[in-house]
Formats: sequence, structure tokens, C-alpha cells
Amino acid sequence: MSAPALAVEGLTVRYGSLTALDDVSWTVDDGEIVGVIGPNGAGKSSSFAAITNTVPHEGECRLYGESTSGLSTQALARRGLRRTFQQNSFFTGLTVLENAMASLQVERATRLLPSVFTPWREHAARAATRREAAELLTEFGIAARYHELRPDDLPYGLQRVLSIVLAFGGGTRVLLVDEPAAGVGGDDMRNLAALLEELRRRGLAIVLIEHHMDLVMEIVDRLVVIDRGRQIAYGPPGQVQRLPAVLEAYLGRTA
Repeated sequence: MSAPALAVEGLTVRYGSLTALDDVSWTVDDGEIVGVIGPNGAGKSSSFAAITNTVPHEGECRLYGESTSGLSTQALARRGLRRTFQQNSFFTGLTVLENAMASLQVERATRLLPSVFTPWREHAARAATRREAAELLTEFGIAARYHELRPDDLPYGLQRVLSIVLAFGGGTRVLLVDEPAAGVGGDDMRNLAALLEELRRRGLAIVLIEHHMDLVMEIVDRLVVIDRGRQIAYGPPGQVQRLPAVLEAYLGRTA
């Protein structure tokens, strides 16, 4: 049996005397969406920070069976593990299309000597990347009329889509998505759901932190529930949402 796309075992994060995350374990497979939910301050974002090695932590994370211990965020990205953030993070001085080109170029940057002695190859590669970036944006619902705009000039719902598309665009295999639906609703929410479902259909392993329970319950395959840093439930969403501990912690009431 093949290893999970991402396995988290005993993940623990401490900030001084505060334990933000305490012995959390779960897995996500290719072609699967795992949701991570819990009240504000439960430790959800700390789990993403630990997985990407941006905060000290205990426990182990394995990407397709290989330990990620000691790897930088950039090294993890090159191996296919990437994340989005609650706040949009774009190259604001570049157009939407140039942002998409940059996300693709991470995987195929031209080395110095070839660019000096065979510049036509670099020019051809850049033109190909530009075409691929335009196709990527259009394919995921960001029409050509938006490509020459700055990201901050996009409608907010499209900005949230763009943040996911940019994270996906450079060889991603496992994607950590942090509250993509924050500040959106209606058609924008449905577009985000459709985007995540399409990425799952393409075989991506997705871990989703989200407060919009309608979105979570619609698209996730399994749920992890964290309360005050501790994992209190893990399993199919229909089963998890009925557990008394989840109702008490997340909804503020007992069954």
C-alpha cells in the first residue's frame, strides 16, 4: 500500500509556556480533501506553520513517506507541498498574468550560463510560460480581460481564486489552503467550492482550514476537529458533526 500524500503524527507546537497544538495526527491522500476545523485560536493555522517548518515543533510530518524534518519552506515547495494564507499574498507590482508566470517559473528558472550564451532559448521558454500562465488562469475562471490588471484590482472573490491558482500552478501535489472563503459568499463561495473540487479531481491532496461550515460539509472527505490545541475528532464529516464533543467545542452546545 502506498504512503499517504501527507502524514502528520504527534504534531505539537509550543510558544513559550503556551501549547498551541498538542499531539495532533492525521493523513491526506491524493485526490482527497481533508478539512481542519475548530474555534478561533484552536491551533489550526499553527498546524500549517508546523507542517511547512516555519515554527519549531515536535512530532513528524512525512511527504509521500519521506520525512520533511529540517527542510525549508522553499525545499518543501520544490517537492510539491505548498500553502495559501488567510491574507492574499501577491506580487503587487506585477500583473495577474505575470504573477501566474512567476508561480510557474519557480520550477523552470533558466540557469545563468544558458541565458547568456543561448538567450533565444530563454526568450522561447518565457513565451511558452506566458502562454501556459494565460491558459491556467482562464481554465480556472480568471478571464483574459483580468490578466493585465494588478491583483488588487480584481474583484475580491477572484483574488481568493487567484491565490489558490498561483499556489497550484508550480508542480504542487499537496496544497494547504487557509480559509479561502473568508470574506466571500454567494457565487464566489460556489466558485471556490468548484475550484477545490476540480483540483481534487485532478489528484491533488488538499488540506482545508475553513470556518464556513456549509462549504466544509459540502466538499471534504474527512474532518479533523481541534479545540484548544487538542484533536477531539477525526473521521467522515457526517459522523464527526454529530459527536457531542464537537457540538460542545465548535457550536458551543451539547447534543
